[in-house]
Order: sequence, then structure tokens, then C-alpha cells
Amino acid sequence: MTDLKSYRVLVTPTSYGKNDARLHTELEAAVGEVVYNPTGRPLSASELAKLLPGCHGYIAGLDHIDHTALEAADQLKVIARYGAGIDRVDLKAAQAKGITVTNTPGANAVSVAELTIGLMLSLARMLPNANEATKAGNWPRLSGTSLEGKVVGLLGFGAIGKQVAKRLQGFDCRIVAFDPIPDVDLAKAYNVELLPRDEVIGQADFLSLHVPVLPETRQMVNAEFLSKMKSGAFLINTARGELVNEADLVTVLESGHLKGAALDAFATEPPGADNPLLALPQVIATPHTGAHTDSATNTMGWEALRDCLAVLSDQEPANRVI
Repeated sequence: MTDLKSYRVLVTPTSYGKNDARLHTELEAAVGEVVYNPTGRPLSASELAKLLPGCHGYIAGLDHIDHTALEAADQLKVIARYGAGIDRVDLKAAQAKGITVTNTPGANAVSVAELTIGLMLSLARMLPNANEATKAGNWPRLSGTSLEGKVVGLLGFGAIGKQVAKRLQGFDCRIVAFDPIPDVDLAKAYNVELLPRDEVIGQADFLSLHVPVLPETRQMVNAEFLSKMKSGAFLINTARGELVNEADLVTVLESGHLKGAALDAFATEPPGADNPLLALPQVIATPHTGAHTDSATNTMGWEALRDCLAVLSDQEPANRVI
């Protein structure tokens, strides 16, 4: 049996063990040394290159794990992604070095879906504006938008999209969705109409993004995409900032074609204070917080920990990507 006490593990997710201290104690008891993220934020490739040498395991957050970082990984056996997304991991470079990559699919689906619904309602009822005005001593008569009778469009009907649809059942809205490999049975169970992509874009009063970053989806929300959206519609992105051409979104919002947008992810994170999206009152911005709940961080933590230790013990992980 492999002696894990000779191994060092790097842990970078900022919420790892935040709600369950056993994630720290069990990992520290299992291996010889644990190195934690010293910055409190996702790491750049150059920062990783300084921490990975001598590490055998790596429980990874939203770090930029490119080929330059992996070149410095002289003993690395496993990257256990804390979350579902693997777009920031250079899979070819990892595979070339014989590094196993795992993720935690579905672990944060409910939490991201809950945030999606929260942002949808916040846009519809202008809750941030109402809160700010009331605290400033004003008493505005704001005219909100009801979800009742509206069309909610889901681009992506995977783990998160399905949870959003499930939670919309009581709102008396029409739900339409596009997915390249649709789950027909679950769509029927949740009263979701599966439509072609452009029909979902064009019919939605609230359009929510739930797709991964792939070559064909990177910056897919551009001027052409946005022009297809219904006038007065809302855009919600709790997926990845790389899906959106931010300059094109600013233009469409300033023109009034879209009524508002709620963004939990940005192309650069954190976005600079000069990002023009942050200056628009019709934009709600949150700090990529979809997975930051007690249930999601605990589930992601335990799944990543188990897969990391499995690979280090020469066993098959539960959620292998490569």
C-alpha cells in the first residue's frame, strides 16, 4: 500500500474546509504535508509554478493551470478540480505528463441554481436599486417585472440548468431550453420545452447561461447573439465570464435593447474598477459566488479530497476527466 505520508498536497480553493473543518484535519492526517493557498484568491499560472514543485496532489480551485504551471510540476500525480469546470486546466499538458484530472460534477448545481433564481428575481424587481434608494431616505415607486406569464430561457440543460427549471415550477412561467444533448425525460418532467438555440434566445424574457467554456461557446454572447434577444429582456450569467463579449454587452445595455443583466462571472476576475459594466445601474454584479454555500463547498471539498487521495493511493477516482 502506498505510503501517503511521503506526499505533499497543494490546496488552493479559498472556501475549502470553511464550513467543515474535517476537510482540513482528514487531509492533514492522511498525507505528509499540506500547502494552502497563501493569497486568498485563484492563482495565476506563474504563482502556481512556484508552489507545484514537490507536490504530488493538487486540490484546485479556479486557478489558471496552463502548460507553464504544469512544466514546474515535477512530481504531480493528480489535479482534483474543486468544481465542475475544467476550462482553466490544460488537459493536453496534464495528459502528456501522466497527471490524472478529476472534477466534482453536479456538486454545486443546487447552489448555483438558487443564485440564478435570486438574480432573476433581483433583476425583475430591481431589488438592489430599491434597497439603495430606501436606505438613502427615498421612497421610490419602482415598476417591476413579474415572472408570471413570462418566458425563461435556459441555454444549457445540464446539472445546473435542470435545477433552475425544477425551482421555477411554482412561478407560472414558460420554460424553454436548448442543449446539444437534451434530457428529454427530465424536460418533460419539469415542463420544459426543448427548442433550437436561436428560438430560445429570441423568445426569452429572462435568458440564463448554463454552458461550459468551449471553443464554440467562448464569447458566444456577442453583438449578433444579443441582437437576437427580445427587446427589454434580461440576461443572467452564473456560468463563466468567458462566454460573454463584455464590450458588446455594454453597448446593448446602454442602447436600452436589454433591460438589465446579472453577472456572477467576468472575463477577468476580479473585474477592474474601471470595467464599464460595473458603472451601469441596470447591471447586478456578484463575485463568482454561485458555489459559495455551505452545502456546495462541503460536497465539492469531500469529492475532491476523496479523488485526490484515491489517485495518490493508486486507486480509481470516482470522477475522472482524464
